[in-house]
Amino acid sequence: MKKQAFNPYLPSYEYVPDGEPHVFGDRLYIYGSHDKFNGKRFCENDYVAWSTPVDNLADWRYEGVIYKKTQDIDNANGDKVMYAPDVARGVDGKYYLYYGLENDNKIGVAVCDSPAGEYHFLGCVQDKNGEYWGRRPQDFMPFDPGILVDNGRVYLYAGQGPMMEKMAKSEYKRHFRDSSYFVELETDMLTMKQEPVRLLPNIMDSAGTGFENHEFFEANSIRKFDDKYYFIYSSVQSHELCWAVSDRPDGDFTYGGVLTSNGDVGPLGFTSTKSYAKPLGYEVKNYIGNNHGSVEKIKDRYYVFGHRHTARNMFSRQGYAEEIKFKNGKFEYAELTSCGLNDGPLMGVGEYEARIACHLYSKKGPTWSAHKLVQNKEHPAFMQDGLDREDNPNQYIQNMKDGAVAGFRYFDFENYEPDSISVKIRGKANGYFYIYDDADKKNILGKIAIVVNDKKNFCCVKDSLTVPKKNSALYFEYKGKGYLDFYSFELK
Repeated sequence: MKKQAFNPYLPSYEYVPDGEPHVFGDRLYIYGSHDKFNGKRFCENDYVAWSTPVDNLADWRYEGVIYKKTQDIDNANGDKVMYAPDVARGVDGKYYLYYGLENDNKIGVAVCDSPAGEYHFLGCVQDKNGEYWGRRPQDFMPFDPGILVDNGRVYLYAGQGPMMEKMAKSEYKRHFRDSSYFVELETDMLTMKQEPVRLLPNIMDSAGTGFENHEFFEANSIRKFDDKYYFIYSSVQSHELCWAVSDRPDGDFTYGGVLTSNGDVGPLGFTSTKSYAKPLGYEVKNYIGNNHGSVEKIKDRYYVFGHRHTARNMFSRQGYAEEIKFKNGKFEYAELTSCGLNDGPLMGVGEYEARIACHLYSKKGPTWSAHKLVQNKEHPAFMQDGLDREDNPNQYIQNMKDGAVAGFRYFDFENYEPDSISVKIRGKANGYFYIYDDADKKNILGKIAIVVNDKKNFCCVKDSLTVPKKNSALYFEYKGKGYLDFYSFELK
């Protein structure tokens, strides 16, 4: 039986956000920053790589550590973390990794003979006089680099825009944040052929451009499809990835739309972000925070990659991926599912871990994952037992209280007809699990009585289930007293 693909697509102990997907040869590689479970700041771990055959997007292989933070010439003691990277195959056939270092205005470059071998520090992006881009008086911070090698030419994109108008002027004056900037490099992959060019408007000058409410914030990424250049970025809304398109790599980009949202907000976004502590409501389906990723064509299909938030903070992020429709040069919004790379719905039988829920929220709805004080113990969360590690996956949904919902999309009930369901849970709870086929909770498929009083050991509870004769979602709502941790469910 072919292995199925889930979201998140890597093992549950792995926290690789900011994923840049690239097909090299017959494998898909993921490059990203590397968070720590229950971390205290972004990107605490060294870069690792994962890959999978393009013919089987469920068969992920750990490639190991590819670059350590201590390899950077200015970070021998490892005090500074490495932010989101990108990788491209150079004109010489070697692979070049571009990255930013914490509190260090420069773009580092490392090189390797293979896509996921051991990269070695090469140098920093610099002008023809050897001055680093980012450290010159006229430069803005070159943040989140994106790299494209196109017909022998090398294009680099970097920068960060202001997120709030009240801070924009001071950030501009300090040469901190402004926008994304474009620069062409020599084929040595280090030297700038020209001065940086401003690429997109920001929140201060977007009126009338089409970028309004989705202005550039960060997460520069560039792709070329059908002879057009697609710039992918995180907007000022933070939770969403957007796209813009141009006939040229260095400007004239027009806004295209929203690709994905880790809150599954939809293509229009929202503006109700005044209070981080206030639940956002049911138009948001997940605990949201920043997002970063890109789009890759894999064989004849397109997929968008982003990341979700776990552990009640923004420092333990995990990658997700969804197939995305691309027609007549335009991308459509991709909803969140539990089966993004699976080439269709999951089988309607078998055991599934609760960690693959694509929607999760409390009775009052979700909120921001900015801080533990925000996503407090009134809310459920994706969590694991133990410390940060590279083995022994045991992620689960923690702390489902009365009215909490976990949603899973989608399952094949056309070819499978389960008539029972069991859930593996622990905690201190007395109530019921109601199971529905949609978030609207109009159609009850099953009801499981829950009586549990063990905070350490998971136990199984079983009852009957009636499923529709079609591909369908499963939404679990807990109603009752106390709380429960939800590890998995099994369809039979």
